Amino acid sequence: MMRSLYSAISGLKNHQVKMDVIGNNIANVNTTGFKRSRVTFSTMLSQTLKGASAPIAGTVGGTNAIQVGLGASLSSIDQIMTQGSSQSTGSPLDMMIQGSGFFTLTTNGTDRVYSRAGAFSLDSDGTLIEPASGAQVLDTAGAPIKITPDTYSSYSIDAQGTITGIRIDNSTLEPIGNIGIAKFANDAGLTSLGGNFFAVSNNSGPEVIYGVGATNPYPTGTKLVSNAVEMSNVDLSTEFTDMIVAQRGFQANSRVITVSDTLLEELINLKR
Repeated sequence: MMRSLYSAISGLKNHQVKMDVIGNNIANVNTTGFKRSRVTFSTMLSQTLKGASAPIAGTVGGTNAIQVGLGASLSSIDQIMTQGSSQSTGSPLDMMIQGSGFFTLTTNGTDRVYSRAGAFSLDSDGTLIEPASGAQVLDTAGAPIKITPDTYSSYSIDAQGTITGIRIDNSTLEPIGNIGIAKFANDAGLTSLGGNFFAVSNNSGPEVIYGVGATNPYPTGTKLVSNAVEMSNVDLSTEFTDMIVAQRGFQANSRVITVSDTLLEELINLKR
């Protein structure tokens, strides 16, 4: 059977995956804190028809190997962790990380997850949570943050993540807690869990917590912006361009299969 058929099939499969990734990116164009992904391809093993030969001094020159490629394979699906645009919400509990880092949360009191989506709210106990899952937002010491409505008339969050409340009884300012920011050696190595959450993987490196009260203050260039959330970093113009490229690549590989089939048909019809 012709090698071109199997090479084209590998191209079809890879472009299908590319379209899956593009479709997911476009579906999450308005998802808070979403990070787009990209697909890269690599060559498959080549079949060597003739090996390379070394030159013989004064007699003959060397020759290159004769190889036939056997198609393409999926190389990687990378997360692009660039900054998303800011959307003002007016909610004092909404936060956006300007720069690198992730909010640290817990879903069951022990396991930690990480997120760039800072649309938070308070539960009936005054605990700062992610409203869709109920995950609790952690401070720099790894404890849930509580803002008791019966104690504070209002509160604000500064650029270093310190939450300050105004007491109802005497109208004095009082620090409530400090938002911890987790950083990793390789942000793109985090595992996506869904629900805007990430988890530590073997290639992300361990978390390092930054913030007031932690060992390390916020790095230069990193700050919290309150009353706003970070939007998706998906660029529709890029996604639609990639979609066209994927579509044409799929069509080209389909044409290879069609032409290869025609050649096989001619070969089978030689004897009639």
